[in-house]
Amino acid sequence: MENFVLIGVFVLLGMLFRRLEAFPKDSAQTLNMFALYVSLPALILLKVPQIVFSREIVTAAMVPWGMLLLSIASVLAAGRFWRWDRATLGVLLLVVPLGNTSFLGVPMVQAFFGAAGLPYLIIYDQLGTLLIMVSYGSFILAVYGKDGSVNLAAMVRKMLFFPPTIALLVALCARSWPYPQKLAQVLQNIALTLVPVVMTAIGMQMRLRLPRRVLGPLAFGLAVKLLAAPLTALLICRVAGLTGMVVDVAILEAAMPPMVTAGALAVAAGMEADLAVAMIGIGIILSFGTLPATYWLTRIFA
Repeated sequence: MENFVLIGVFVLLGMLFRRLEAFPKDSAQTLNMFALYVSLPALILLKVPQIVFSREIVTAAMVPWGMLLLSIASVLAAGRFWRWDRATLGVLLLVVPLGNTSFLGVPMVQAFFGAAGLPYLIIYDQLGTLLIMVSYGSFILAVYGKDGSVNLAAMVRKMLFFPPTIALLVALCARSWPYPQKLAQVLQNIALTLVPVVMTAIGMQMRLRLPRRVLGPLAFGLAVKLLAAPLTALLICRVAGLTGMVVDVAILEAAMPPMVTAGALAVAAGMEADLAVAMIGIGIILSFGTLPATYWLTRIFA
């Protein structure tokens, strides 16, 4: 409970700092880049060697791909039924499948499962969300964006030189060699910066813009992302007899709100900007209610 309260405190601080002239307008982006290039790689280097590979680990890696298929099918069906325009459809196809599984996922998983849940989050994020972002996400940006071209070589380079990916490869290679105590402590201290940095940045980026034309797509997209996806993941896992922390972390990750980066890329690509911004801002706010509810359901149906 203390960790969950701490998350809210840093979000509120970010919202306050956004209104202070002492903080430049690009402060949130700077914090995000610090988390991406420093804090998150340190966490990956620290936690990946602790992963014990098992059948449940495969589940954690497969759930995000299952949620991708569910999201695509739902959005395409809704788009045809309501006849959404191309820009709206592109936003939903991009941001509904891609959750904020690392930046928001880390503090939330830590709040509900403790540090023991973080290695499984890394599996979900790196083998699921990251690969989906650089492959499927790049494809959607190319097809529905203003450029209209797919650069396969650029997609591969982006994935291979992404800082968390490099940290993951290094950590996997280092599994057989325990870190020296001082190095482990340094990584621990750096990793601890992730939660305050990320949650402050999220608070700085919160925007509530709700033009009437986006209300329908917004409600549908968030319903799929925050409710249908985790409930489907929970149902399938329990019917298949899959339980335990690995599975429950994957289910909670499936309930994360849309990825901030995906929304920003949708805006940059010339898609429906108001919808992309609203999906991120409203999604994060609602997730403070839906994430605890999802965790509660995993406990009830354990």
